[in-house]
Amino acid sequence: MLRLIDAARVKRAIADAEKMTSGEIAVSVSRLFWGSVEKAAQKAFVRLRITETRRHNGVLIFVVPARRRFAVLGDSGIHDKVGQEFWERVAAQLSDHFRNGDFTEGLVRAIEGIGRQLAEHFPYDAATDEDELPDDVDFGGKPQ
Repeated sequence: MLRLIDAARVKRAIADAEKMTSGEIAVSVSRLFWGSVEKAAQKAFVRLRITETRRHNGVLIFVVPARRRFAVLGDSGIHDKVGQEFWERVAAQLSDHFRNGDFTEGLVRAIEGIGRQLAEHFPYDAATDEDELPDDVDFGGKPQ
């Protein structure tokens, strides 16, 4: 199932989205497990240091392709700006693509939408921007 995600294409989408914003976007893909996806996503959020961004404007998309499950977590800086309704729209978009097994397209579209929202609230400034997190897709601690 992990091979159903084109990591290079997702990485490009992250890099492109982050050219518009000081925000950070991360994608973590997990192997099959039967625990709570939300709890695993929260652990990945901390493990990937998303909580450590300067403006608390990091977002994680955590995916378990084998279960067609995911979680989208935004740090306090972005969540305070966009609210729960935004995350629900992102989740609906991901669900539509994942239901059809199109994980890469779902991730790319979600990243684009998240990037636009981050840009609206945290615009890119070449003089001060720092890429705080890697753009690589995380496969359980093994970026590809």
